Amino acid sequence: MNPTIGVIVFPGSNCEQDALEAVASLGANSKLLWHDSSDLGDVDGVIIPGGFAHGDYLRPGAIARFSPAMESVISFARTGRPVLGICNGFQILTEAGLLPGALQKNSGLKFLCKPVKLNVQTTNSALTSQTTKGDSLTIPINHFEGNYTCNEETLKELYAEDRILLTYENNPNGSIGDIAGICNAQRNVVGLMPHPERACHPLLGSTDGQPLLHSFIESSRS
Repeated sequence: MNPTIGVIVFPGSNCEQDALEAVASLGANSKLLWHDSSDLGDVDGVIIPGGFAHGDYLRPGAIARFSPAMESVISFARTGRPVLGICNGFQILTEAGLLPGALQKNSGLKFLCKPVKLNVQTTNSALTSQTTKGDSLTIPINHFEGNYTCNEETLKELYAEDRILLTYENNPNGSIGDIAGICNAQRNVVGLMPHPERACHPLLGSTDGQPLLHSFIESSRS
């Protein structure tokens, strides 16, 4: 039986349909979940998509973190089930305390929208289990505040626990350690700034997002 992936929608989300189509193309069922409802239904995995939740007022993800759906996502994650935050979704996961660190403005203070090359650093996560360590993936980015930062203690912990999933080959935004994506200690909550849902069809220029989303779907089966 195919798993069902729920995609949370906030006012200002703009990548929810991309995420729905991408996971459906890989064999999963998918449905939208409105941020103002605490009922996630019978989903097996949750994606928080990109966009500008609540207009990114205060700072990206700061208001979205308090939506009723996020309290349910936090409880969902604590059961070990998979949660994926993409771009603005990554920012929301850090604001909610499900992932460490924060996302700040890109170095150079420029909005970035272009394909970038990523290196897979570990296959031990809900996002990378169907990849091979060392794989080079071409995935687009689309952000102004994608510069990942954390304190030295957290960075050491991420390295020691093999929780840095993806790094940039040529760091576009100044992220510490060239970090493009990380996971939590339980490895079921993952966040990344690049958009794998925008790299799932040859007409989009790359299918390198498929193994990442396929990994997420497979993790939703268990």
